[in-house]
Amino acid sequence: MDARAGGGADQGVVRCRLHPARGVAAAAPQRLVGAGPRPPRRPTRRSGCHRLEAGGVAAGGGAAGDLGAWICFEDETGQGLRSPPDAPSRRGQRPQVRVHGRRHGSRVSVAGMGCYRPGERSRLIYRLHHYHRRTGERAAFTLNEYKSMLQAAHQQLPAGKIVLAWDNLGIHHATAMRAFIDAHADWLRVFYLPPHASELNPAENVWSLLKRSMANFLATDLDHLTQVIKHRLKVIQHHPEALNGCLQPTGLTLTTTPAINK
Repeated sequence: MDARAGGGADQGVVRCRLHPARGVAAAAPQRLVGAGPRPPRRPTRRSGCHRLEAGGVAAGGGAAGDLGAWICFEDETGQGLRSPPDAPSRRGQRPQVRVHGRRHGSRVSVAGMGCYRPGERSRLIYRLHHYHRRTGERAAFTLNEYKSMLQAAHQQLPAGKIVLAWDNLGIHHATAMRAFIDAHADWLRVFYLPPHASELNPAENVWSLLKRSMANFLATDLDHLTQVIKHRLKVIQHHPEALNGCLQPTGLTLTTTPAINK
């Protein structure tokens, strides 16, 4: 029952039978509100992000159309050495899965970009980062690894011009990263997605495809896990229609045919 203002809590009581077989009568107010998500009380802060509105990526592909560029959405994910929640075991006992090595916190991180341009085959470009839980080892991607991925995208994509949309991860705002972006302004333009708006990033849906394909997989070591992740991502790369399907749930469309500057 919704007791909010205008929710019907102030209406008259209606006597009705909820369980006729038992003859139980219950008092229920009129205008009952069924269970389910309610409308947001406050905006999701996307309306205040003008970088993706007028003059940005979403405004008819303005930035990408002006550059004749690819629109690339970047995001990160990871997979570790852990047993699946439904691993078989005796009743009442914790599932146990034997893996090689004693560093069970080791994981493989993936940074990838879904790249789109009207009239072109959609592409997925990614980099892997291995974390072995060694002393002084960085668990997340380094600045040089991000630079390497962007430079690879510049070389692999036809025309090589990129409009990049990614989240507000700290390293994305680093001074060194900002300097790299400014130094390559002739082929790279960057927009930041609004906070808490992962539904606008097609790369999130790419990771969903990856995770679902590994639902029944159990890695024995980090090398085995890396091999399987590469294979699954290669399958996605060879199916551009799957990448196009990842774009559709975001509500973003590619309607502008860019003028390619050769």
